[in-house]
Amino acid sequence: MTTAPTASIPAPRAERLREQVAALSAIHRPSASEGEREAARWVEEQMRAHGARVRVEAGRAHGSYWMPLTLLSLTGALGAIAGGRSRSAGAAIAGAAAAGIWDDITGGAHHARRMLPVHEAFNVVAEMGPADARRTLVLAAHHDAAKSGLIFHPGIPAFVWRRFPALIERNDTSPPVMFPVFGGPALAALGSLAGSRRARLAGGLVSAGAAAVISQIGSTKVVPGANDNATGVVTLLELARRLAEQPTASVRVLLVSTGSEESFMEGMQAFIRRHGPSLPRSDTFMLAVDTVGSPHLTAIRGEGMLRMNEYPRAGLDLVDSVAEELGVWLFPNLRLRNATDGLIALRAGYPCACLGSVTEYKAPANYHWRTDTAENVDYGTMADAVRLCEAIVRRLDERWLGI
Repeated sequence: MTTAPTASIPAPRAERLREQVAALSAIHRPSASEGEREAARWVEEQMRAHGARVRVEAGRAHGSYWMPLTLLSLTGALGAIAGGRSRSAGAAIAGAAAAGIWDDITGGAHHARRMLPVHEAFNVVAEMGPADARRTLVLAAHHDAAKSGLIFHPGIPAFVWRRFPALIERNDTSPPVMFPVFGGPALAALGSLAGSRRARLAGGLVSAGAAAVISQIGSTKVVPGANDNATGVVTLLELARRLAEQPTASVRVLLVSTGSEESFMEGMQAFIRRHGPSLPRSDTFMLAVDTVGSPHLTAIRGEGMLRMNEYPRAGLDLVDSVAEELGVWLFPNLRLRNATDGLIALRAGYPCACLGSVTEYKAPANYHWRTDTAENVDYGTMADAVRLCEAIVRRLDERWLGI
């Protein structure tokens, strides 16, 4: 018999969390690489030690976002040039680039990547609780790590905070950094179609600038990825430890560590393709756990690089109410102009939520930067994430809440 979540759910030992975050962070693990395979095997071993029914699922992924976006941005610039000779040709070329970017950054089918090299990617799927349970709770984190880039320099939000504090205080949505990436080719296409030289060239310049910025990301090294997202993976490992000690009675729990999230959620897309047919929306709840080692835990209200996708009210109410019972404060009303594995669950129509964390700048600490190390993780926040995840499991095992 499970019990309702209360403040009696204990915090995990910080030293154990630190050791596991450091161990995973020490693995060089770019998306769709041998390092990602090594990380997946490490997660598999840890899950098996906790008694989970676990397997590594290999799939195919391109493994980057900078390459398709750089090529598509250059195509947008080419369309702007072509539009000077043929309005229809320029509009067609730049319009195709804009459509490809939209598809690539919104969790779409990734059509443009089908012309690019593919590699093996690796998901870890660990199962706990009754295998024949009618209802399933999926908790997802990712074990690959990101490249860096000048656009991620931590001095940028600090500068904005010092110079324009009201801008951060008023704005509860992260900066729309992908707007110009899509907007450049779109403007070049519209300018070509309308015969507007000024709009066409402006679109071409924005497209070329986007290509330069994104290609610079591709030239950098992969960061340790302690906060993003060893913290999420280790949260799942700690949850497996607790579920082994006190199994669920009526809910099956899938602890999914995805690969290739940093290449725009390719691992989570593979998981949904493979397991979606056996996970009915009426009996499945998905919780993404991504970057939970910043000072302030938060349940993201919505996410999306272009169009904002709001999380369903039922999922947010569940997380908010359980956090309140535990006495865990959640930074309120934040939305993300990036994307997590939660976006794929959203697009697939599942009841879902996403747990993350932020600094006072309303952004994850050390995001995609070389300082994203185990020493810089806030283990108090991470401990709260573990407690909250366990409490959500216990609550859904007790009653499904109509979600």
